[in-house]
Amino acid sequence: MQLNVEYVLGIALVLSTLFCLLLLALPSQYDPRLERSRRASSASLKGGHRKSKSKISVQVVVLGDIGRSPRMQYHALSIAKHGARVDIIGYKESDVHPEIQSDELINVVPIPPLPKRLRASNRLLFVFTAPFKILWQVLSLYYVLGYGTKPAKWMLVQNPPSIPTLALAWFVCFFRNTRLVIDWHNFGYSILALKLGPSHPLVRISARYEAIFSRFAFTHFAVTDAMARLMKEQYNVIALPLHDRPPMHFQPLTQEQRDSFLGRLPETAKFAEEVKTGGAKIVVSSTSWTADEDFSILLDALVAYSSEASLVASRLPRIIAIITGKGPQKEHYLSRIKSLTDQNKLSKAVIQTAWLSASDYALLLGAADLGVSLHTSSSGVDLPMKVVDMFGTGLPVVGWSDFEAWPELVQEGVNGRGFKSSDQLKQLLVDLLNEGAGQLDKLREGALRECGRRWDEEWDPVAGRVLGLAH
Repeated sequence: MQLNVEYVLGIALVLSTLFCLLLLALPSQYDPRLERSRRASSASLKGGHRKSKSKISVQVVVLGDIGRSPRMQYHALSIAKHGARVDIIGYKESDVHPEIQSDELINVVPIPPLPKRLRASNRLLFVFTAPFKILWQVLSLYYVLGYGTKPAKWMLVQNPPSIPTLALAWFVCFFRNTRLVIDWHNFGYSILALKLGPSHPLVRISARYEAIFSRFAFTHFAVTDAMARLMKEQYNVIALPLHDRPPMHFQPLTQEQRDSFLGRLPETAKFAEEVKTGGAKIVVSSTSWTADEDFSILLDALVAYSSEASLVASRLPRIIAIITGKGPQKEHYLSRIKSLTDQNKLSKAVIQTAWLSASDYALLLGAADLGVSLHTSSSGVDLPMKVVDMFGTGLPVVGWSDFEAWPELVQEGVNGRGFKSSDQLKQLLVDLLNEGAGQLDKLREGALRECGRRWDEEWDPVAGRVLGLAH
């Protein structure tokens, strides 16, 4: 009997010790009284003289490459513009926006990168590597959120990816006395369904997971009205529509600026004179080279366009297609492009790929004749931000339009046109690039009217008001 008592007391001692260690190891809590002294210390460490005007601090979290997450970077810039301290947390695989690098109130906090062996694009390998990938992300993200950063009043999290981001963000916010805000760009389960199929058990688990953790957030932002409505219907949560708008560095170019840029950019320099005389047109598409942006649609359309433009009576210009972006399917399509070029099936189209700085990308859009969006929307209620950027420079757009939210962004025949097949895209290229028709000029006028609608004007009355930074 005495042995049993000692055994129970021993277990109790071990458990109580572990519990005490757990309490001591929990992340520190947000205390608004310490905010002012912390901001002053942070500013002095950066060697700057800009002082925060606000008692508010925000963590902006994206479980992805910060440099390829423009909306989250714009959030950080808008928050700092109102004088609040910002930690922007994510992978640092490419250059971030220059203004973020120079802003004394913004601190870039990198997450340890995922080992290459866990970055499987193959569907079969994905099933086996996914648990290890999630475990790595859980440990690295938890460390950065809980111990690698100071506690903040707000945590603004991008979704997707939802696993493990939402659960970890809620856990850390709970213990740090931080308010969680989820910025919904899409639904994680709908993107997972592209890889595994909509009926896969992991897809159903992911959908349920998002529904559960959506209820723990203080508030939500959604990129479209359609997404906000769907969240109300499916999750019974209120999301505030916060539409993407172009920031100020996307601007229309004068003819002189256009000629100068096309002459210095390596991908366009040798075609600059041909473009200037009207013998060629610049078509731009930004793609992530993933399943939800089917590049073969544009490729097939360019093959069909080349065939028609090669006819004796045709006066159609040559297309110089500049494709920007990085992604898993890029090498596959580069191989197809080379094969089609060798077979002379792209006789009236030149396809160039590029990875540009933020400033050069904005200039490229301003110098182009037409933008192409291949975003097909896995959920039907998200929208491609690249179209917003194109409108910021006055660039008319043609895009895949077979999803619910498309009309929220593009007015058919006013600032752009939609297509639902490669044949329709080819016909739009023929119609719009035929200068005699004048359709492209009309769309450009509509796109130029979109230039007046900027990110700050959208952000301040929605996110700025929620975060207590704007009134």
